[in-house]
Amino acid sequence: MKKAIYPGSFDPITNGHLDILKRALEVFDEVVVLVADNQNKKQRFTVEERVLMIKDAVKEYKGVKVDSTHGLTVAYAKKVGATHLIRGLRAVTDFEYEFSLAEANRFIDSSIDMVFFMANPEHSYISSSAIDDMHKANVDISKLVPESVIKTYQKK
Repeated sequence: MKKAIYPGSFDPITNGHLDILKRALEVFDEVVVLVADNQNKKQRFTVEERVLMIKDAVKEYKGVKVDSTHGLTVAYAKKVGATHLIRGLRAVTDFEYEFSLAEANRFIDSSIDMVFFMANPEHSYISSSAIDDMHKANVDISKLVPESVIKTYQKK
């Protein structure tokens, strides 16, 4: 069984993230969407809120689990028997960041490999921070995020 981890802050999860996840499920039997609790980032939503939004958004997907971690992603992957980390690329700037991250992960544990999926053009401009900025400006973001994100924003 091929198992992968799809790590990220997912603050909030977007339709671009879900597109990458759907495509990853064509390659892997099981994908764990792993919400990272990055203390160095200002978070819009709590880890618990993000996990709940994602669980609701992927409830129809087969082979998906949702979890969170405060530690290193490669350590989590090793613990659950995953052999790959999934990452999405939107632009050259993503590549530079992801290349450095891949090399750091390879240094930590070379048995965990990175798999990159290019964002589809209709999702290439979507980022969690752009979603938040649009929402704050009262822009309708319903075509960019799953319904669970809209509901969570409404509760805040």
